[in-house]
Amino acid sequence: MSGPAQAPETPITSKAQLVEYLAEGSKPEADWRIGTEHEKFAYNTTDFRALPYEGKASIKGLLVGLQRFGWEAVNEGDNVIALVKDKQSITLEPGGQFELSGAPLETIHQTCIEVSTHLKQVREVGDETGIAMMGLGFNPKWRREDIPVMPKGRYNIMRAYMPKKGNLGLDMMLRTCTVQVNLDYSSEADMVKKFRTSLALQPLAVAMFANSPFTEGKPNGFLSYRSQIWTDTDPDRTGMLGFVFEDGMSFERYVDHALNVPMYFSYRDGKYIDASGQSFRDFMAGKLPALPGAMPTMRDWADHITTLFPEVRLKRFLEMRGADGGPWSRLCALPALWVGLLYDKGALDAAWDLCRDWTLAEREQLRLDAPKYGLHTPLRGRPLKYYAEQMVQIAMGGLKARSRLSPAGEDETHFLEPLVRIVESGETPAEALLKLYNGRWNKSVDPAFTELAY
Repeated sequence: MSGPAQAPETPITSKAQLVEYLAEGSKPEADWRIGTEHEKFAYNTTDFRALPYEGKASIKGLLVGLQRFGWEAVNEGDNVIALVKDKQSITLEPGGQFELSGAPLETIHQTCIEVSTHLKQVREVGDETGIAMMGLGFNPKWRREDIPVMPKGRYNIMRAYMPKKGNLGLDMMLRTCTVQVNLDYSSEADMVKKFRTSLALQPLAVAMFANSPFTEGKPNGFLSYRSQIWTDTDPDRTGMLGFVFEDGMSFERYVDHALNVPMYFSYRDGKYIDASGQSFRDFMAGKLPALPGAMPTMRDWADHITTLFPEVRLKRFLEMRGADGGPWSRLCALPALWVGLLYDKGALDAAWDLCRDWTLAEREQLRLDAPKYGLHTPLRGRPLKYYAEQMVQIAMGGLKARSRLSPAGEDETHFLEPLVRIVESGETPAEALLKLYNGRWNKSVDPAFTELAY
């Protein structure tokens, strides 16, 4: 959920342009890259409160302070709302969650260095004003009304619209953090296979990365409450996309789906025009109530497809969206998992074989059960742990086959070690946190703000 998309202002005259836009994402394997995104909670170290936009210990202060490292400010009106540098960006989620969108890189070694560098810079600036950050899937302490809202136009539109479509959309906006990876495809057929495989397996990632068991200081009954929130946010734009598994899945089929999803806004002359609930099809016919007579451009389309939030999202790449935020090691493990599964042909075949005969009903049930039961979720008489172990082993084989070595001669497999430990033990990160809460933390979540800080 960053700013307006970077796409040309070319007028849209036919649906074929929308299909072509996605098809143009196809790249030869030599050009495949890894783009990671991670969000984290920023807070004041004195009282653990979420940061306001302005003030001594503030989001704006962080954005200004980071410019010493060569980051350039992006403004909306008088407010700095993002930073850019070398194909990377730092953006804000609605509740001030601090997001790094990394550059498209070739190896997990590079993405891990990128994340480490970013966290080091953030820590240097934060230490000066009593600010720290941590990775969890859901804010463990503060109520929705305790979270300051960032001054970004599109978020005002979304905040007004979200409660019309579900009960937890505002929590999604203000109190969740995720880690994601964006991966390439070579053709329509390659996109379809990767989309199906990653979508079917996404609940296993939900379980392995489950890291949001607390709400307002107490256990909430879930292991990934962040993932649960998406089930009650907006059914038009979320979920497991059953059509992806149907015969005839294609770029055009995804475009048809996206055209059926109501709009949020159109970005015009530096302002967000509220078009919430209105139809992009009407926009293409010059009949958008919010902009009578206006025609959409390709940037409107690029913006629109960023307002869809399924478990795997198609843009000009595929975006894995199932994982909770977490510590540095898991920010590297998430891209390692999906690169290992999707970027080696043998691994992709094996990963698809693992899930290809799962039914629509089974996939939907996994989506509902994984946030609550984690690796104990049942599937065909076995716990999800059984399938997750195979998934991690397949990814390990894929990374070995890729054989992308660090300067020290290491391949990328060691980045999966945190997941190997999780699937072997069957204990999700959330369950480990609940043990701390019921033990050494003495039924308080406050220690999380010191012990889990980056």
